[in-house]
Amino acid sequence: MKPKIVVVGSFVQDLTWKCSSFPGAGETVIGKFISGPGGKGSNQAVAAGRAGIATMFIGAVGRDIFAEGARKFYEEEGIGARWAVKPAHSTGTAAILVNAAAENEIVVALGASEQLRARDVDPALLRGAKVVVCQHEANLQINAHVFRVARKAGVATILNPAPMRPDFDAGILRLTDIFIPNESELVALVNQLPGCAHLRGRRGLDSRELEKMDPGQLNRLCRTLGVPTVIITLGRRGCLVSMADGSHEFIAAHAGIKVMDTTGAGDAFVGGFAAGFVRHRGDIISAARYGNAVAALSVTKFGTAPSMPRQEQIRRFIAGKR
Repeated sequence: MKPKIVVVGSFVQDLTWKCSSFPGAGETVIGKFISGPGGKGSNQAVAAGRAGIATMFIGAVGRDIFAEGARKFYEEEGIGARWAVKPAHSTGTAAILVNAAAENEIVVALGASEQLRARDVDPALLRGAKVVVCQHEANLQINAHVFRVARKAGVATILNPAPMRPDFDAGILRLTDIFIPNESELVALVNQLPGCAHLRGRRGLDSRELEKMDPGQLNRLCRTLGVPTVIITLGRRGCLVSMADGSHEFIAAHAGIKVMDTTGAGDAFVGGFAAGFVRHRGDIISAARYGNAVAALSVTKFGTAPSMPRQEQIRRFIAGKR
């Protein structure tokens, strides 16, 4: 089936330890270990694919056991994947700590994902899609290439700037249709862009100031970025959608969710949003509500890609909230 969503980005093997509390410097704590498929790009592709939309993931792996596991996982899921093999590099890995409060700390070694190149991406796949999604957990130059090809073909581009990096080139925002940062990523970007200086003053914007902003203030901040649609994911609060016409809508998070693990919730939202965007024929607000539901369901399970909900589960969850 021809993919409607193409996700270009990272696959990493998640190495996760669940512990009662994060260890301090020099401290050792006892925890429980689990390993599974992850990576922001891969997680987003799995979220979109499980939501019932034909999806293709394009990523890079080494020639090792983690690469074999990645192929097997995608085959079992029935989600399309194109793997660029980088023999001189290992498959990416992520060390993840999750405490009793479901908070996480993560260190990522990009490995092969950082070696993804333009020649590894089939332009025909991009031109035939409805949506193309990129993040910051791979070679950043590939994002600009992918978005240029997609833009020329009239394909919607979604950028999730996670993790926010000091080598970020703001020029890609001119190729971005929908920008989806979380609070910390937005703060980092605003402090990096000269055009936002009048909003942050000489001190710089910090997360505490952002948390105090009302939806109107957040919307005005989003409008300085020069991207048609900006969606700020706000964790337990929900998300703020800022539209090109200057309007905005705050979408509250779902109440009554038993949170097990927040790792991958942002990826669940992005993949769910992309699926909702296709399912609802480009309706941004409906897509954001769909992404909110996918993210809410993802935190009720442990892990990243394995925690992404499936289409029927999402349908029942949304129906139960009406």
